[in-house]
Amino acid sequence: MNNSMLAPCPWAAQTPLYKRYHDEEWGVPVHDDRRLFEFILLEGAQAGLSWSTILNKRENYRDAFDDFDFIQVARYGDKRKKTLMVDEGIVRNRLKIESAVINAVAFITIREEFGSFDEWLWRYVEGKPITNRFGTMEQVPATTAVSNALSRDLKKRGFKFVGSTITYAFMQAVGMVNDHLVTCPRHEQIARLTK
Repeated sequence: MNNSMLAPCPWAAQTPLYKRYHDEEWGVPVHDDRRLFEFILLEGAQAGLSWSTILNKRENYRDAFDDFDFIQVARYGDKRKKTLMVDEGIVRNRLKIESAVINAVAFITIREEFGSFDEWLWRYVEGKPITNRFGTMEQVPATTAVSNALSRDLKKRGFKFVGSTITYAFMQAVGMVNDHLVTCPRHEQIARLTK
């Protein structure tokens, strides 16, 4: 495609924060367990809200949840959860706060079984990202057969706030799928990264 025809995914233009996230993170394969837990926690917090709300609170989440240290989060008791419920820097939803702790415990269980969460997770895409070739945002799905299967498995293992739509957004965020539009320069950059 002619470089003069390339333009970032339309959603990236909404805010400077979206642009930075789009240009630097979205779709880049993540293999670090702590970063994977970060995205599980943030995607779950986003349920029913806009992603910009979560991006705006991301640093607050980092502070509130011990820099996404899943071992620490798994130990949170009632006192810590009550503290989080009054923390104005995060989404103060009891079920979402509870789910962060529940998910940390389930995350650790997978690590104990498979050596790392990364090892378990990336089997869903046979160890390499799925590179889609969508031309418009309308073509990008909200769920896929893979996100359905991953969602079912996460639920079976005790995770909360991991419906197929949230799971697919997680897959996009951590680069299991490259859903940058083919008209976006990042599409080819990430495709090259993952070869």
